[in-house]
Amino acid sequence: MTEAAAPVATGLRGVVIGDSKTSLVDGENGRLIYAGYTIQDLAENALFEEVVYLLWNNELPTAAELEALRAEIAEGAVLPQAVIDRMKAYPKNIQPMAMLRTVVSLLAFYDPESEDMHLDSVKRKAVRLTGQITTICAAWARIRNDQEPIAPRHDLNLAQNFMYMLSGEESDSVAADAINTYLVLLAEHGMNASTFTSRVITATGADIYSAIVGAIGALKGPSHGGANAEAMQMFLDIGEVDNVPVWFNTEFKGKNRKIMGIGHAVYKALDPRATILKEKARALATSTGNLKWFDIAEKLDDTARADQHFIDRRLYANVDYYSAIVLYTLNLDIEMFTPLFAMARIAGWSAHVIEQMGGKLIRPDVNYIGAMDLPWVAIDAR
Repeated sequence: MTEAAAPVATGLRGVVIGDSKTSLVDGENGRLIYAGYTIQDLAENALFEEVVYLLWNNELPTAAELEALRAEIAEGAVLPQAVIDRMKAYPKNIQPMAMLRTVVSLLAFYDPESEDMHLDSVKRKAVRLTGQITTICAAWARIRNDQEPIAPRHDLNLAQNFMYMLSGEESDSVAADAINTYLVLLAEHGMNASTFTSRVITATGADIYSAIVGAIGALKGPSHGGANAEAMQMFLDIGEVDNVPVWFNTEFKGKNRKIMGIGHAVYKALDPRATILKEKARALATSTGNLKWFDIAEKLDDTARADQHFIDRRLYANVDYYSAIVLYTLNLDIEMFTPLFAMARIAGWSAHVIEQMGGKLIRPDVNYIGAMDLPWVAIDAR
């Protein structure tokens, strides 16, 4: 008689794999806490570098500590010339997340500390990766459009540096503030697929480059990191704000098309990040005079919120929905949206790598449901 199979937690839903001090995701009540601080307070007040320090140290930095980290990230953001040369040699039509995955792996070859597993070394590598991923994203946005990459400046914070490396000019405060808020909101989010991947790899004793490359691979999947790109494509398909009711009735109701960026695997209340990003998207759209895409998004959001389907299922706009408007208004190619997600989430990934170091191997089990005790058949009789 076969032993009874253990109950399966599909997608590991509800399975707790450990303790963490990095963040609390309270989907039932629409709360997100980073190391004790609400996402609302952090989005309103914090530089991304402050959030990086908070996630890595479980406390906010002093002014001196913040400036030291900002300077270290900016100085470490420079890419080796050999890496830039390799990026220039890549086909310009490759998927940007595939490029990012490959280049982060390549960086390990030029880091003399790449295999050093001491905590201080891992933290130094995390600092460098935080800056370098930003530089990679900005450089590839230019290289794929036949432009020369621009080196980071040592005097700017990360959000300012990203905008500078995109254009060669300092951005206005509204644009830099929108990017900073985006980075803060996407920096960390509990035991999501890419974070879990980074912890599984770290638990094997592998280096931080391996963990981050694995996390990027998980984020590349459309069920995780690509939703804001799909949301923006949906807004483009709608085309005009007056088309929203027709699109809603024909595409969503008529063809059962999913509204990308509405609904979330965890949040059964309003995603607090979406509320914050909506206002940043509105401010950015107003400052640029390009309100079209924000108006479409808001109209579709309002239409969905009034529909019984969304009311009954407690489906609301999530962080991807309005982040699409922010990034598109900054003239970023849609394919670059997910790399910018990685640019933010490197903070949380690194925090989890640091937290997981020295932990037990993560080794779940599986129920075998295949055949048993089959007779061996010689190859000439098969």
